[in-house]
Amino acid sequence: MQKIRFGLIGLLMLLGLATSAVASVSIGINLPSVRIGVNLPVFPQLVPVPGYPVYYAPSMNANYFFYDGLYWVYQNDDWYASSWYNGPWDFVEPEYVPLFVLRIPVAYYRDRPASFRGWQSNAPPRWNQRWGHEWEEKRHGWDRWERSSVEARAPRPEYQRKYSGDHYPRIEQQQKLRSQHYRYQPRDTHVREHYKKKGDYRDQGRRQEDQKHKSRDDKKSQGKKEDKRHDRRDDDRGRGDRD
Repeated sequence: MQKIRFGLIGLLMLLGLATSAVASVSIGINLPSVRIGVNLPVFPQLVPVPGYPVYYAPSMNANYFFYDGLYWVYQNDDWYASSWYNGPWDFVEPEYVPLFVLRIPVAYYRDRPASFRGWQSNAPPRWNQRWGHEWEEKRHGWDRWERSSVEARAPRPEYQRKYSGDHYPRIEQQQKLRSQHYRYQPRDTHVREHYKKKGDYRDQGRRQEDQKHKSRDDKKSQGKKEDKRHDRRDDDRGRGDRD
């Protein structure tokens, strides 16, 4: 009976962990960043998609795009975004993917899923079939826009060419380098939200790190005070013995 009880407890714990894992990707942009297997040794060739404010990477065997200051990758029916060409990447839920990323024609997907087969190459993927009626209600009109007044493309972040291989910056350096070398401000609401979340996450990490340093300093300071008290007690004992 006791074994059964422990088994049930273990099962409940596993279910709790599974629920927690699902919850961790239930927001628009999932932080912290992840690796998705896109490994670029150098800055990629980015070519404009004609008639769209988007670039794609024709030499890559990946669905790799650049829009509004961010890189976008479509992989295993999920979208990921990054401000640097080789990540790390943030998972983006379907309802938060920018409209012009969703509108990229099938022809510019270099690693098309089997589900795209038979779809028009000059039209966007049929996301309403992939993600269902509820998604389509939230993104109503995603496949309709005024083609004569498409927004201008964001400039390519050419400064990132200098950073490759062993010189590719760590995540804590990337935002600083971007702010120094890339003045473009995103137009899309979801892209701006991405940068805000990244900034909030970075600030939170910095506060946590500062708190750790403060705690260590407090412990060191407390330890020194304790040592001084012990020294004073030892001195008092020594004087008492001499008296």
